[in-house]
Amino acid sequence: MLPGQHVVVALSGGIDSVSLLHALVKWEGGGAHGCQFSAFHVHHGISSNADLWDDFCRHYSAGLNTSFKSVRVTVERATKDGLEAAARRARHAVFAAIDADWIMLAHQRDDQAETLLFNLLRGTGLAGAAAMCERNGRLLRPLLSISRDEIECYAHQHCLEWIEDESNANIKFSRNFLRQQVFTELRQRFPAATKNLSKAAGRFAEACDLLDDLARLDLGADVADFPLSVMELTALSEIRARNVLRYLLAKRKVRIPSDARLRETLRQMLEAATDRHPTMVFGEYRLLRRRGWIYLEPAEG
Repeated sequence: MLPGQHVVVALSGGIDSVSLLHALVKWEGGGAHGCQFSAFHVHHGISSNADLWDDFCRHYSAGLNTSFKSVRVTVERATKDGLEAAARRARHAVFAAIDADWIMLAHQRDDQAETLLFNLLRGTGLAGAAAMCERNGRLLRPLLSISRDEIECYAHQHCLEWIEDESNANIKFSRNFLRQQVFTELRQRFPAATKNLSKAAGRFAEACDLLDDLARLDLGADVADFPLSVMELTALSEIRARNVLRYLLAKRKVRIPSDARLRETLRQMLEAATDRHPTMVFGEYRLLRRRGWIYLEPAEG
């Protein structure tokens, strides 16, 4: 961050984001950096207490003499990946539209460990095992090395108030189940479980960066996107060709399919007869082979 830049803090009203905003405002109040801080709250409208949370965040920001904005979103209720994922998509749509140099999120070390285990249990690839990173574009997560216990100590030390989302106790949500039951048991047997899992996520992130570097080397300086020459892929081993395909899909923000589906996609693109035009659909996009090239196009309705 540079002096004069605008930093927006995502304020949910929970202990993590309340502590983050408080620490940043007090830090800046000492003239530490010269940044402009403000807060925003995403009003999901899911809980019956959503209006109360919005009011709390507004008054808390005012008490810190921090400008505040609330954004109401509509969360899809019937999606294949569940309400949690739908709410996350709605939040990130808000993040993308915010006029700021940086957006700070209050995810901490325990969140990181829970995300890693959650993704592994869903059968994620390496990118999912990398969980969350401290910086992703203009998104910053400065608390990823801080534990939930440390944040609670900070909040109590400064007599902070926060709100509790009643849905956090509902273990029908997978993340709550992991937090309330699985990690409670894990920490009893392995006290350093969250710390070590968080470190592992960092190592997975490094490995993912190395695979991205390898994909760029295999593609060469002149190939950075689709369309991709089939000959370029056939010159590579299967695992490196698959890595190139994964890298290009990720670069275009296409949701990476399962490993099995990615393998099948590569097989069809490389082995289909020359007079065939294999097509694989990934959400809103499709991969299509045509005249020796692989194209990424919007999927037809």
